[in-house]
Amino acid sequence: MRTFEWAYTNYRDVVLRFAIQCVGRRELAEEIAAEAFLELHQHWASIQTDRLPSWLFTVVKNRAADYWRRRELEKRYVVAETQVSERPKYAEGTGLFDNAALKPVHRICLTLRYVHDMSLREIAQRLGLNEMQIKGHLQYARAILRKQFSA
Repeated sequence: MRTFEWAYTNYRDVVLRFAIQCVGRRELAEEIAAEAFLELHQHWASIQTDRLPSWLFTVVKNRAADYWRRRELEKRYVVAETQVSERPKYAEGTGLFDNAALKPVHRICLTLRYVHDMSLREIAQRLGLNEMQIKGHLQYARAILRKQFSA
């Protein structure tokens, strides 16, 4: 009977290459491949080893599709917010990235995420915070902007 270690050793490189093809960024592909192997480990007892590596490819493909959907949604949100901010009724200093209602850390997080296209991990490393803090800052900033621009 084959073990999880055997599967990881034999399929890690090919799964990582497939993930890179799916998302185009190595650091993100590494995360997706790691998640696929984590899921394999969690479901090891119920998975037939003759279905590997196709089972892993399916998990990677689904995670990559989730990434692209989330990414498209974020882009649409930024475009919608930008269109709202172009309305002349708001005073200067109330745009998306120079908004006076936001603290500097929120403006930096928004800029790095949506202007420089950085992942949560990259922003966290850059600012010396953890990913959960970055996620919280982004959520808070989007809530402030949503409230301000929908009024």
